[in-house]
Amino acid sequence: MPNPQQAGPDPLPADRSTDPYDALLLLSFGGPERPEDVVPFLENVTRGRGIPRERLEAVGQHYFLFGGRSPINDQNKALIAAVEEDLAAHGIDLPVYWGNRNWDPYLADTVEQMARDGVRRVLCLATSAYSSWSGCRQYRDNLEAALAAVPADLVAPRIDKIGAYCDHPGFVAANADGVVAALDALPVEVRDDARLVFVTHSIPISMSDASGPQGGAYVAQHLDVAAAVAAQVAAVTGVERPHELVYCSRSGAPHIPWLEPDVNDRLEELAAEGAAAVVLSPIGFVSDHMEVVYDLDTEALATAERLGLPARRAASAGTHPAFVAAIRELVLDRASRERTLAPAARDHCPLGCCTGSRG
Repeated sequence: MPNPQQAGPDPLPADRSTDPYDALLLLSFGGPERPEDVVPFLENVTRGRGIPRERLEAVGQHYFLFGGRSPINDQNKALIAAVEEDLAAHGIDLPVYWGNRNWDPYLADTVEQMARDGVRRVLCLATSAYSSWSGCRQYRDNLEAALAAVPADLVAPRIDKIGAYCDHPGFVAANADGVVAALDALPVEVRDDARLVFVTHSIPISMSDASGPQGGAYVAQHLDVAAAVAAQVAAVTGVERPHELVYCSRSGAPHIPWLEPDVNDRLEELAAEGAAAVVLSPIGFVSDHMEVVYDLDTEALATAERLGLPARRAASAGTHPAFVAAIRELVLDRASRERTLAPAARDHCPLGCCTGSRG
């Protein structure tokens, strides 16, 4: 009989093993916590772009409408808690760390803490589900810079980033449920004739054209997700509704072309065309952060109300159980492929993938 004091814990079954990873890192954009944080936060976001302080203060008014506090940090905390609970419920012991690009907790500090904790191999999930320079490649650059900043007396961990995961069934299902709930909130007489308007962050056309290994991935991925969500909504409701993709949150110089149409411009057109109602679904965003609560809940819904166009906003994936389960599945799938040395194309960005900048 083996000595129980010498026997280690039973290894997890292969389908629940996170080996070779000993930590999960949630990497996000970050946001201000107090009114006095707003302009310093925006200076972090726009560093090197020469934007005058008065312009930053004007943009900061969006945050001041909500008490000078972005919702994104609280949403990340809620997502981490949900992921930790889900992992534990499935017998998976994997610590979850959190680092931001532009605000506390800063990514460099988190990577250093992981090194101090003895973490050696990390799997990173960014709160951006699509391919683009700002949504993927820039986060990879951030990770490289954070690793380079680890003090010389520490061993920096190896960090692998999960690629675009917008096509995961759990992400699609979470967004579809949000649309169904928004449809249910519309007046019954216009519900079946409502248009589904899927919304994402506009980016410069040059950045969009350079997204993905072959280019054009940003728009193509969104169109695929919109079609998949619309199909699930039709299956649940028994009604096929027209759908389309629009954009919000343009922030570049006027002379640089960005993806269009803007959501407000499209709402004007839909009202003129006699649309019965719309549901705005923010499929481009993982959670209801500032681009959602200001650009959609504040501006776009006000536009629809002015036009007399019945409109509801669908929830983002957030902490929907299907999305939380999707994160666990992404972790286990990547760990399995690393153990078998069978990485997929999405695991590693080739040279030239998602090149470009904000212009």
